[in-house]
Amino acid sequence: MNYGLNIPSEGALDFLSVGALIHRLDPGIIPFRKATECHIHVSGGEFNCAANLSDCFGLRTGIATAMVDYPIGELIAERVKAMGVKPFYKLFKHNGVNGPNMATVYSDRGHGVRGPVVFYNRANEAGALLKPGDFDWSAIFGAGVRWFHSGGIFAALSETTGELIVEAMKAAKTAGAVTSFDLNYRAKLWNIWGGHERALSVLGRIVENVDVLVGNEEDLQMGLGVEGPKLEGPAKSKLDPTTFFGMIDRVVAKYPRVKVVATTLREVHSTNRHSWSAVAWIDGTTYTAPTAELDVVDRVGGGDGFAAGLFYGLLRGEEPAEAVKLGWAHGALLTTFPGDTTMATTDQVVAFAKGGSARIQR
Repeated sequence: MNYGLNIPSEGALDFLSVGALIHRLDPGIIPFRKATECHIHVSGGEFNCAANLSDCFGLRTGIATAMVDYPIGELIAERVKAMGVKPFYKLFKHNGVNGPNMATVYSDRGHGVRGPVVFYNRANEAGALLKPGDFDWSAIFGAGVRWFHSGGIFAALSETTGELIVEAMKAAKTAGAVTSFDLNYRAKLWNIWGGHERALSVLGRIVENVDVLVGNEEDLQMGLGVEGPKLEGPAKSKLDPTTFFGMIDRVVAKYPRVKVVATTLREVHSTNRHSWSAVAWIDGTTYTAPTAELDVVDRVGGGDGFAAGLFYGLLRGEEPAEAVKLGWAHGALLTTFPGDTTMATTDQVVAFAKGGSARIQR
């Protein structure tokens, strides 16, 4: 399958991303104000995709990122290695007092009618210090990379991270890699240093180099300035893809390189009960996954799980509808595990995509 993309058939790496690594502290269903212990999950949208593609789907993946030489950095590096992801580190030395640091995300899981609460400490984050020139892209891509990926949260960290993504995207295109980007528009991050207008400028220059775009209608409006419906007022069902599909012509007119646009659809009934689907526009044709009723353990990382499964399907040359279902199935399964990265196997994903059930496996 071509999908309008020219995916290299081989390379030293099937998938490479650039982004920031973080560690997430998770007290489970206990709110932080009452927490006495936490689990530690290693995360970051770009890493999550690389880790999922490696650990679940067996692809050769890597990440270009910042690393700090202190115990938290060592903990994160161990998890990167455990997930089979090849690191390309820009090393920073910790001063023993205030950094640079590996960012911390605090996120309880909520329960029932009580939603999860997420907050951050990204003060003096090493990832935000990354800038053009920090990685030897000619050497990295020269070894062969089939697919290159980054995301909007990393782009929003500082005035230099978006410029690094632009540099890397151009190097990826020169080397013949397919490029993807997860918009993940976060107004709080952009408002710290640039605001909405700066976001539009930075993200627009990135997406000019992108083949595969992940993001919902709000991401497309706020991150790319693509005209769409007003975001206030009574909302349609979150599972209704008509608004998303209605915006695609305007996305492609503005960014003609884009050949694939995809997103998840999620209706939240309670913290632990979601209706889940996914949609994609692939080279002029629209595809919609089935709707599954999920009993959610931890919702964080589901979107990255979808992206990884979709990318896997496209890298494998699956029929477009099957690629979308693989993303949908892997994202669904990922919500049944604690943490941000996969614990699923390829067989489990394929079985669920084909209509598998939760019957006991003997």
